[in-house]
Amino acid sequence: MGVLGIGGLFFRAKDPDALNAWYRDMLGVGAGCAAKGTGEPEQWTWKTHGGEVVFAPFKADTDYFPVDRQYMLNLKVAGIDAMIDGLRAKGVDVITKPEWDDPHTGKFARIHDPEGNPVELWEPPAE
Repeated sequence: MGVLGIGGLFFRAKDPDALNAWYRDMLGVGAGCAAKGTGEPEQWTWKTHGGEVVFAPFKADTDYFPVDRQYMLNLKVAGIDAMIDGLRAKGVDVITKPEWDDPHTGKFARIHDPEGNPVELWEPPAE
């Protein structure tokens, strides 16, 4: 196959401009953003580091994320503890549970965007 990776994530929003601004301001995600070390931001794209991506359908009745949502965005992060502190300082409710963390898979936290969509933050284990 000729697929090289995910080229975008497109989803519906009640207020796309406000939601875009929230992702940009809270997480540095979306058009006009660039991860550290990827160069200058560009107007229409989000520059990220390459690497593995989990692509996994879940059972319709999974309790891994809210049953009223069709998807959960998982963002690979560095420095999750500082990110959690920064999000909480901005008034974002951050959920952590010790049982989510594992030295083999990494550390996890959950937040929800202003429209209620679940976002999982994942810091892989150090290599």
